[in-house]
Amino acid sequence: MFNFSETNATGRRHKQVKNQQSKDSSNLPISTSSYWWRYIKHHLCLGILLSLALFGCTPSNPSNPTAGGKPQVVATSTIIADLAEEVGKDQIQLTGILQPGTDPHVYEPRPQDSKFLEEADLILYNGYNLEPGLIKLMNAAGTKARKLAVGEVAKPLQLEKSKGEVVPDPHVWGDVKNAIAMVNAIRDVLIELSPEDKAEFTQNAQQLTTELQQLDSWIAQQIQTIPLARRKLVTTHDAFQYYGQAYNIPIAGTLIGISTEEQPSAQTVKQLVESIKKIGIPAIFAETTINPILIKTVAQEAGVKLAPRQLYSDSIGAPGSDGDSYSKMMQANTQTIVEALGGKYTPFQPASSKKN
Repeated sequence: MFNFSETNATGRRHKQVKNQQSKDSSNLPISTSSYWWRYIKHHLCLGILLSLALFGCTPSNPSNPTAGGKPQVVATSTIIADLAEEVGKDQIQLTGILQPGTDPHVYEPRPQDSKFLEEADLILYNGYNLEPGLIKLMNAAGTKARKLAVGEVAKPLQLEKSKGEVVPDPHVWGDVKNAIAMVNAIRDVLIELSPEDKAEFTQNAQQLTTELQQLDSWIAQQIQTIPLARRKLVTTHDAFQYYGQAYNIPIAGTLIGISTEEQPSAQTVKQLVESIKKIGIPAIFAETTINPILIKTVAQEAGVKLAPRQLYSDSIGAPGSDGDSYSKMMQANTQTIVEALGGKYTPFQPASSKKN
């Protein structure tokens, strides 16, 4: 790197030498004075040429993410941040905006979020309007970063909102096959961003994909241990449609719809209670990102138990919890569902659990 402070000091030394030599040269013979003058001009020229050479070696494109260090990658949701971390590892500088346990549906951006987005080389977000506040901020930030709606690589299921509006369901990660597609999309965009790290990104993605393929099969096997009459899911909000369809456990009801902003009416609560009584399931489920008070009321009025552990829906768990990664979150949810509905739970044991 070009060091201006060192160059200035050298320039001052040259000036001092030149001034001293100018004073002394008046007392020297003409031939000697000419020699010193040629000496000074020679070194001044060398100094100028050296400075030009150093400036010429300075990178001409400071905006290149690989020129000054690791690519700056920003992820909105904790799930996408976890997948990006597994694929990028030490080759990227990753910033996750949402913290574990934060609800992306209602998240209100903070001032520093704009800074993260503006300084990013790549922004990874879920899409399908999972994180409306952050999507709005991202579009208004004026960032030149590459943007990828990671969740939108999956074909969406549809959900009906209030007033009959049908929208794409953003909770695509509930089907592990969709998560594998998301991993591949993250791998490809990271390779475009930093081609020299292609081998590492490819290896990391393959390693994660192998584990997720095993996880996908394991979840299906676990759900099949639940007696058919009990194999129905009632949760707080519509976040498990992909999980239910992928692993053959129908969604029998939810307290609220696709967005956690919704407030259920007394009529909605009453209808859900009657539905639970009719289908005869032994338990219903709260979620980690939503206040459980109302779903507890539903359980009490329906005469069923509320599962002792909450499901991870829109976020992975806090560090050190049983759901602090995407894979562990899916394992924890499956254990909670299987045990509460009367299945036979067997822990997940991937063929190779070692990660580089």
